[in-house]
Amino acid sequence: MDHSLFVKICGLKTGHDVDVAVASGADAVGFVFSKSPRRIDVETAAKLCARVPEGVLTVGVFRNEALEDTRAWAQDSGVQAIQLHGSEDRAYFDALAGGSWTLLRAAAYDDPGLRFGDMGEDMLLLDAPVPGAGVAWDWSAVPALEGEKWLLAGGLTPANVRAAVEAARPWGVDVSSGVEQSRGVKDPALITAFIQAARGTRD
Repeated sequence: MDHSLFVKICGLKTGHDVDVAVASGADAVGFVFSKSPRRIDVETAAKLCARVPEGVLTVGVFRNEALEDTRAWAQDSGVQAIQLHGSEDRAYFDALAGGSWTLLRAAAYDDPGLRFGDMGEDMLLLDAPVPGAGVAWDWSAVPALEGEKWLLAGGLTPANVRAAVEAARPWGVDVSSGVEQSRGVKDPALITAFIQAARGTRD
């Protein structure tokens, strides 16, 4: 059993889904502010963040938003971390680094010259070549990042996450579409099953 594996459930939109993720043992919950079927407004995100107990990281996901918007939405929603999922450059990361947020950088696993910390991030999320597509890929092709705080994402489901963890040996995993009953709508049972499978605790 891999109780130390960091698990992030992303794209949550309802209080019930947040409660299920937390009760099932998620280490982080993510809220999407960029254009997506999973997008929520700042007011909703603030209400959801208020449900999350201490010790569970709340993450706001942004993609190519204006810097002022990212900063304002993160502040007003109360998220503890900012995940940048677009083409934001080092100056963009540096502008946010002075705040109290944990910074996550999302990148395609096959980006040439990919190195942890290139943007000053606290965590690195390695996604499939087409982020958000929910398609499985060759997890064994991930570059060696042992000892770093990096999360595996892209095409993960309760059925394949354990094999993906064993192939890539990530510090953590991130899932969104893999725990949905339809696009943008989470399935509480799949959330629980994913966390159990990721940590090898499912029967």
